[in-house]
Amino acid sequence: MKKWPLRKIPSSTITNDRQSVKGGLTLKVFGSVGNFLLAALCFLVFACVAAHPASAGVKDKKPAAVKSGFITTPDGVKIHYLEAGRSANVESAQVGNPLPADVKPTKGNIAVTGAHNFPSLLFVPGWTMPAWIWENQISYFSKDYRVVAMDPRSQGESAQTSDGLFPAARARDIKAVVTQLHLAPVVIVSWSMAVVETMSYIDQFGTGDFAGFVFVDNDAGGHLPGDADQDFGLLKGVLEDRQKATEGFVRNLNFKKPQAEEYLHRVVQASLRTPTNTAVALLVGYFVADYRSVLPKIDKASIVCAAKSGYMSTIVDMQKQIHGSQLEVFDGAGHALFVDNADQFNSLLEEFLLDLR
Repeated sequence: MKKWPLRKIPSSTITNDRQSVKGGLTLKVFGSVGNFLLAALCFLVFACVAAHPASAGVKDKKPAAVKSGFITTPDGVKIHYLEAGRSANVESAQVGNPLPADVKPTKGNIAVTGAHNFPSLLFVPGWTMPAWIWENQISYFSKDYRVVAMDPRSQGESAQTSDGLFPAARARDIKAVVTQLHLAPVVIVSWSMAVVETMSYIDQFGTGDFAGFVFVDNDAGGHLPGDADQDFGLLKGVLEDRQKATEGFVRNLNFKKPQAEEYLHRVVQASLRTPTNTAVALLVGYFVADYRSVLPKIDKASIVCAAKSGYMSTIVDMQKQIHGSQLEVFDGAGHALFVDNADQFNSLLEEFLLDLR
């Protein structure tokens, strides 16, 4: 967040006359400078409260209740989502000299900006994963923000369909969620396959709906020499033994930190809800997608998160092509780094949100 310089008032210009009264000590401040100081202090307190959601200092609030719902895409597919929290709208006060260009000056160089809408949050999971895999983030951020997590088509509780199993179509599903739930301005947190889908969203609709982007552990698509062998190997494993492939994907790739066996079983079962032929079609659509040309078009604040590994070079290369973006590397975390290193991820996202204007 851009910090505007506070006007400094020398202590020698303030006249204090302390007077004892019943119930405590009062401070009488004389003169126009003193009145300005009191007004400035009041506005500063208001600014600190208004400009930052309670998450900056109060963490004992209970998470908001989570509700479940559906929207219907233009091609008739029902998309399931989880929602918690509510949108915040406050006025923000600023004290400064000079004042920001968008602030109307008032007496004493104190000004109050117009109402400010805090962004909503949309979490989109990766291949065959459910919306609830973001449960830690839903619980954490719904205390202060409106939070939505969606099940992409043919995943979780969303409708199963044999059509639209490629990034451009699933990007249109994300657009339908943003539009029908009135999420804009929204910070989208996209993980894995959803990173490519978000790039397609930008390619089709631009960045106008977004306040910011958080891209989690994937690049914008495209192929490097040797990728085909790895891709075909994954497809072969999924086709020949879906259960084994899913167990390996969840237990060995998604997580590096110890997770409860009950939780791992729950994630595996959620992944298996997507039929094998659908899971394969999603991978094929993903493998042939390439949205690297979209990267220079990203004109909103962005964070690129990567689990430290020998395969993160393409993610680092992507980050370098997103103007003004930040790279955050998660050491010792699996592909689902927001689960393995939830505290680190939540703190990072919280600071990112607080810095948005």
